[in-house]
Amino acid sequence: MLRLQHTIWIIVVLFSSCSGPSGSDRHAQVFRYNESKGITTLDPAYARNQTIIWPVTQLFNGLVQLDNELNVEPCIAHRWMVSEDGMEYTFWLRGDVRFHDSPFLEEQQRTVNAHDFVYSFERILDPEVASPGSWIFEFAGSGNSFTALNDSVLKIRLSAPFPPFLSILAMPYCSVVPEEVVEHPGADFAHAPVGTGPFMFRSWSADEKLILLKNPGYFEKDDAGIRLPYLEAVSISFIKDKQSEFLEFLKGNLDFLSGVHPAYKDELLTRSGTLNPEYSDRIRLINMPYLNTEYLGILQEPAEGDEHVLLDRRIRMAVNYGFDREKMMKYLRNNLGYAATAGMIPPGLPGHLGEGSGYSYRPDRARELIREAGFTGEKRLPPVLLTTTSDYLDLCEYIQFELGKIGMDIEISVSTGGAFRNMVANGNLQFFRGSWIADYADAENYMTLFHSKNFAPEGPNYTRFSSGEFDSLYDQAIREVDPGKRAALYRQMDSIVVAEAPVVPLYYDKVVRFVPVEISGFAANPMNNLVLKTVRKTMQHDE
Repeated sequence: MLRLQHTIWIIVVLFSSCSGPSGSDRHAQVFRYNESKGITTLDPAYARNQTIIWPVTQLFNGLVQLDNELNVEPCIAHRWMVSEDGMEYTFWLRGDVRFHDSPFLEEQQRTVNAHDFVYSFERILDPEVASPGSWIFEFAGSGNSFTALNDSVLKIRLSAPFPPFLSILAMPYCSVVPEEVVEHPGADFAHAPVGTGPFMFRSWSADEKLILLKNPGYFEKDDAGIRLPYLEAVSISFIKDKQSEFLEFLKGNLDFLSGVHPAYKDELLTRSGTLNPEYSDRIRLINMPYLNTEYLGILQEPAEGDEHVLLDRRIRMAVNYGFDREKMMKYLRNNLGYAATAGMIPPGLPGHLGEGSGYSYRPDRARELIREAGFTGEKRLPPVLLTTTSDYLDLCEYIQFELGKIGMDIEISVSTGGAFRNMVANGNLQFFRGSWIADYADAENYMTLFHSKNFAPEGPNYTRFSSGEFDSLYDQAIREVDPGKRAALYRQMDSIVVAEAPVVPLYYDKVVRFVPVEISGFAANPMNNLVLKTVRKTMQHDE
């Protein structure tokens, strides 16, 4: 009865606080953020992008998790052991982790066991599930890769050593799910999931609001022994317009803004990237390096069967030399990020090439390369179509203007998020804006974008780049257990990417977050994970 009253109280708070920031409800322990791109599923098997990863992180847990320095630490597994050959991992599970209540469970608050992980991992590999995360178990041997020795001990056997494997297990794809709920025909797991996380699914109204409630039986506690989470609920809205989102944040109806968007960057930030002093008494700016490389991708085969000028490496190099990344960062990003002049692997990861080893602004060299490709005199380069989403239109227009100075005519097409991602994955775009956020803290994650076995849509090689030399180095690197030798192999691989130019690296990103001053415990990390289990909202008296 007490639990029912608790739930009813939360729902009342949620819906009353949605009406505006006035009254005591304004500071209730409900964290509100907006997802402008919408959410298509809450099933961790399909958590391929940040819009899905953020809510999935609140609902589910895996064997291990990452701290804010990206170190692997215990989660449902309280300890583990790796064999000397690096191919066998044994995990011992906690005995106090339970699934959220569901009418489809065999028993309410059922305890998680090792068999649940076997099911969850094998499900990721099931072709009928078609999880975009199936690649994460590429090094799991065929058959009996996942074994429950008993309810509390899980063994994973790899076909070859893979040093980043523990970090991979911290990905949302590796969340544990209950088989009896997933397989039940009436459960609709993707839209009403059952997990183990600090928050439980409550309701989801398409294009309006997703509500998650506190899990009162969550297993993690803080250093003082207080059970997490502190918040009572999470409320996610789906306002598509960024200007409207910004205004809702200023009115106190949202507790978090992520990233730097043209709709509000010049209002909130100075040119040097610090918080506008006008807001210092109301808002905090949180920023740090982000394992995210923004780039332009160039398909390495003709899209839709047509020849294309960007198939010439000299033209791809000319694009890379043809615009000033430093100026782009200053005027379009308020210096919140770093010009990408050192390949695809961002700073902070072993294997980063170092400043100046990639492309800098050399317009004369760009013009020379265009002439070498045979475009001189009256023979001009044909127009090139660059496709992007609206969020990056300003960057693409800047590049369009700059490349026009060297004789390249760039046309821009703006597409919506879902349609854009589908066209990129299916090889329908010759030239497109892309980004790669690290799934795990190892440079291999960036180099997998260029391995010939990973062609999209099955894998993340969206440019369909192929190089025998690159593949050979990649195969060496993923089996190399010595960190120094592995980093050297990564540098060789990234140097090949720079030389062949299937991508145009733009900048290495920063995590940028704006939060009201009453929010505490809201940490950032280089993977831009959203961790809400440690967040508090300070109660204040109305004026």
